[in-house]
Amino acid sequence: MPKRKTVQDYIRTIVDFPHEGILFRDVTTLFSDPRGFRMAIDQMLHPYAGERIDKVVGLEARGFILGGAIAHQLSVGFVPIRKKGKLPGTTISQEYKLEYGEAIVEIHDDAIQPGEKILVVDDLLATGGTASAGIKLIERLGGEIISCAFIVDLPDLGGRKVLEDMGMDVHVLCEFEGE
Repeated sequence: MPKRKTVQDYIRTIVDFPHEGILFRDVTTLFSDPRGFRMAIDQMLHPYAGERIDKVVGLEARGFILGGAIAHQLSVGFVPIRKKGKLPGTTISQEYKLEYGEAIVEIHDDAIQPGEKILVVDDLLATGGTASAGIKLIERLGGEIISCAFIVDLPDLGGRKVLEDMGMDVHVLCEFEGE
């Protein structure tokens, strides 16, 4: 009997992208396969069966793909957190550190109401910078984050600890060690 594929089996690795020495975990191969994509969405949803979730927040950009699919399955709204200058309405922003420099993400100032239960999703958890900035934005609007869900964790980069130190529950589907 052939081995059943896992979510990790659908993710390809691209060597030396975007820079030499980097092993890029490309989830577009997962997204393009109907079985793989369904498996990922189902597994990201499973831990929250029966929990109240009012909105799903997706982090730019692959978090939009996941967040839209998960919000649809839950019959709840979807809210994007975007790079600075990409949202048309009134926004609030949060700065965070990158490996080299800083970045800013934004959310519409009316996207989340106080007390709403929020699930944060993205494809990959590395250092936790983008996710922690998104969490801060949601909390500033009064949202209550029930969990953060990711397809891939790169544990050597410490992002999970960053989020857990913020009091977040973190759910991941697979890990790539030593990268």
